[in-house]
Amino acid sequence: MHLALLQPQFAPNLYDLAAMLKADAIIWEDVEKWSRKGRTHRAQIRGHNGLQWINLPIVTEDKDKAIKDVRIDHSRDWLEPLWNAIYHNYRTSTYFDLYIDELRNDFETAAQFEKLLDFDMYFFERMMIYLEIDHQPKLSSTIPEYDTFPDQFMENVGAERLYLEHESKNYQRQTESAVTALKQHPVYPQAVDGFVAGCSSLDLLLNCGKESFKVLEALVLENNIRNDLTNPIG
Repeated sequence: MHLALLQPQFAPNLYDLAAMLKADAIIWEDVEKWSRKGRTHRAQIRGHNGLQWINLPIVTEDKDKAIKDVRIDHSRDWLEPLWNAIYHNYRTSTYFDLYIDELRNDFETAAQFEKLLDFDMYFFERMMIYLEIDHQPKLSSTIPEYDTFPDQFMENVGAERLYLEHESKNYQRQTESAVTALKQHPVYPQAVDGFVAGCSSLDLLLNCGKESFKVLEALVLENNIRNDLTNPIG
């Protein structure tokens, strides 16, 4: 079994999508401590001067809690700045007009959630619908075999291959058993000249739209690693 172990994300980048697509089981570590360095509350988009973060503010007293218990700080106006960043950077992208209304509605709907995890789960599901990816990630809090140490968790579930979140050494427990899910980032047209890797799936969707499947296939086919999204855990 191939296992992808990541923290919840509302719009993962292609490195983490590759891990999910190449895994038999996708686990979101919602019981681990939240970190400002992680991507549970933020995602990167392509700005005119390179990568740019879009963020959700977190309630101050929740910053030492487990991810599943962290709340969004709705006392701060975060929706409009986040949306303005997307609008400003992607209004000239090929598929902007096709998705703009639905994405705006998705963000407005997700903004009603108190918990960050609920926001992530809702918006992530919407992104996967747009990208036509069928999968069922599970929360670590629902898995009896889960262990905070990746090697022990692999042993508990009989996993033979492990993918961790991309560049996560500052906030996710690491192991030498983990392998890289994506070694060469695929290139696709972006609204700004040139190409910058590491953008979230929002960038892929707004630039490639219905043609995103070609890029997703490249993620799966790299190194001839199989695509099997059936999940034997639970």
